[in-house]
Amino acid sequence: MKNILIIGGGAMGAAFTIPCLENNNRVTITEPYSKIFIKDLSSKNKFHSALRIKLPKRLKFRKYSDKLLREKFDLIVIALSLSGIDFIGKELKRYKIKTPILVLTKGLKYEKKRTRILTISQQLKNNFNLKNISILKGPCLAKELARKNQTSVIIANKNINIAKKIGKTISTKYYIVEFSRDIVGVEVCSAIKNIYSMIIGAGQSLNASSNLFQKSIIEMNYLTKYFKGKEETTLSRAGVGDLYVSAAGGRNSKMGSYLGKGFTFKIAKKRFMPNDTVEGEQLAREIAPFILKKIDKKRIPLMINLLNAILKNKKFKVSS
Repeated sequence: MKNILIIGGGAMGAAFTIPCLENNNRVTITEPYSKIFIKDLSSKNKFHSALRIKLPKRLKFRKYSDKLLREKFDLIVIALSLSGIDFIGKELKRYKIKTPILVLTKGLKYEKKRTRILTISQQLKNNFNLKNISILKGPCLAKELARKNQTSVIIANKNINIAKKIGKTISTKYYIVEFSRDIVGVEVCSAIKNIYSMIIGAGQSLNASSNLFQKSIIEMNYLTKYFKGKEETTLSRAGVGDLYVSAAGGRNSKMGSYLGKGFTFKIAKKRFMPNDTVEGEQLAREIAPFILKKIDKKRIPLMINLLNAILKNKKFKVSS
């Protein structure tokens, strides 16, 4: 039995509590920002409004505080959005936290001063001097995990024994874990698949989408290797696996379908998805300065096409 702290009470953080609890761990969840999720998690029935289920009674909710961070845990899980990484990095550095960290958050960070792209683990290590970081990625829809549908993920750490130790703590019959030493490759794939799922969604038929899927994998492979990840990771759960789930449905694919129908990004967002967060758009805007300046555009025509659609409001060319 391990004592686990999950920071982030959104859909994924809350869903992740279920396999952790099923392994007879002591699980505490906290939420620093969202009043809605704080209300959900602190209620007697623990009904989570995003997941639309009641969370296990054994799950313990604590208000986020300095005192909570300083308590002894065997594992700290970061399940915040990308915008919360700087905040939690500063907090963990401030209290010199040495506890093993598992990151569920997906995304990449552009550092303008140094003109470089950082993965989340690199951001936590380089900017906040945090160590013993593992990452968990893969094709995992929070609502399906919360209902114990079979889910396959991958934990990456250069020390594979640490990854396996965490895997033993959280895996169940329905929550299946693989392992990798390729932290960079896993993080890059899990992030850029949000952009490529938009591109695949632009196909207006299965034939068109399959063509875009195949070309997307080629570009993902190129970018993964560019950032020093391994080629085989593109074909793993973090690459093709996660891309398939994202392209099969979700907000990125939905936005892509509107672009494929000839709408500009601004019109599609305003008319059809005004209140939806489109992760692929956010990532595109974050990494575009680096991509457009540093990477051979001829190697990633689909990516460039989508960046033009988002940044310059040009129509997306499905035939690319």
